[in-house]
Amino acid sequence: QVQLVESGGGLVQTGGSLRLSCAASGRTFSTYVVAWFRQTPGKEREFVAGISRSGGSTYYAESVKGRFTISRDNAKNTVYLQMNTLKPEDTAVYYCAARATIVVVTSNDRYDYWGQGTQVTVSS
Repeated sequence: QVQLVESGGGLVQTGGSLRLSCAASGRTFSTYVVAWFRQTPGKEREFVAGISRSGGSTYYAESVKGRFTISRDNAKNTVYLQMNTLKPEDTAVYYCAARATIVVVTSNDRYDYWGQGTQVTVSS
């Protein structure tokens, strides 16, 4: 099993940046693919970015491509989401999720472990 804890959310102005962190427990973190999702009230949790076990492959939603960067440091059991050029529509609760497999998928129901979420608010 793995436990995930997100941090780094907050309030930022349009065009600003934030870096989210997802810290994981457990000694087998490198065997999990990890993804970031986000959710706003009344909407389904949507895929934002995903990263392979080694960090060599990354995947992004079209809405964040070119602005967000996902990375991981397996020695620190941590995955990051660098968010630049933030827009009001990026406002959401951001969750990290992990899946013990080799394939990054975009469906939220395919992930086994979730963090508690961190709020990101982008003011206009």
